Amino acid sequence: MIDPVYAAADDRYDSGMIYNRCGRSGILLPKISLGWWHNFGDVDPLANSIKKAHYAFDHGINHFDLANNYGPSYGSAEESFGYIMEKSLRPYRDELFISTKAGHDMWPGPYGNHGSRKYLLASLDQSLKRMKIDYVDVFYSHVYDPETPIEETMQALVDAVRSGKALYAGISKYPADKARIAYDYLAARDVPCLLYQGRYNMLNREPETEGILSQAEQNGTGFIAFSPLAQGLLTDRYLNGIPEDSRVARGGYLKKEALTEETIGKIRRLNDMAKRRGQSLAQMSLGWLLYHPTVTSVIIGASSVEQIANNLQVLNSPGFTDEELREIDSIVKG
Repeated sequence: MIDPVYAAADDRYDSGMIYNRCGRSGILLPKISLGWWHNFGDVDPLANSIKKAHYAFDHGINHFDLANNYGPSYGSAEESFGYIMEKSLRPYRDELFISTKAGHDMWPGPYGNHGSRKYLLASLDQSLKRMKIDYVDVFYSHVYDPETPIEETMQALVDAVRSGKALYAGISKYPADKARIAYDYLAARDVPCLLYQGRYNMLNREPETEGILSQAEQNGTGFIAFSPLAQGLLTDRYLNGIPEDSRVARGGYLKKEALTEETIGKIRRLNDMAKRRGQSLAQMSLGWLLYHPTVTSVIIGASSVEQIANNLQVLNSPGFTDEELREIDSIVKG
């Protein structure tokens, strides 16, 4: 049977998605964005990736977040995206906000990672070919490289924008002092930093404690959070041990050492609180991030359409009282 031609849902912008202004820019981003780090590579069924991409777009998620080495294997998430772009999403390119990044390990040799001009611009060209598009909406320096002059890294972003291969520049996981240099360099060349992408969740408060959030806001830069569920810790998956099909059991990014007795205790208390609110722990965790006015968008990962649907429910969830926020802080900070 031949698959029917995809037509996006007519009500995709009326299905409950909320769009936030991204810093001081003309861009609006959905409060929930779809990340392609896991579950979209060549080890995952392409048919499932297609279903997830279509479902997300049909429900107002028009921002897809990728990177050169997303997979596994490296590059395969972008290749999957390129297939879907060619097969069904091409007519909607102008509605989509697509990001990619370079900075982490990608190919062998001294020019296959870090922050050199050679690596960043070569990687961007490769990403565009894999994704079968002419430009990305934002190109990130994926990680700060202390061995490369930051001016070289930032000039590569400037030139990527001026070449038309990227519309905006972004930085990810930069320490606050280096982010300040990056912001100033980009602004001086009329390529303001659109987005700062950082790991942020109820268990990881580094963007708060290091001043990243306030710095981005003052600079007119949007903040987009990844790892909102702490690689699955902020769900109900590990409340009673390690499931055989979990990331921990498979030897993924989340390690068994992270599941300390103290951490599990905190997660159980947070789960009890979520139940009182009539939510799952994952929904409360996403809701906590979305409640912060300085968070422009939250990047979710998903292995199924059902996970995306469950995450979208948080858009209708209640906010947090001051007492609830204090309770969360008390649990997490112990």
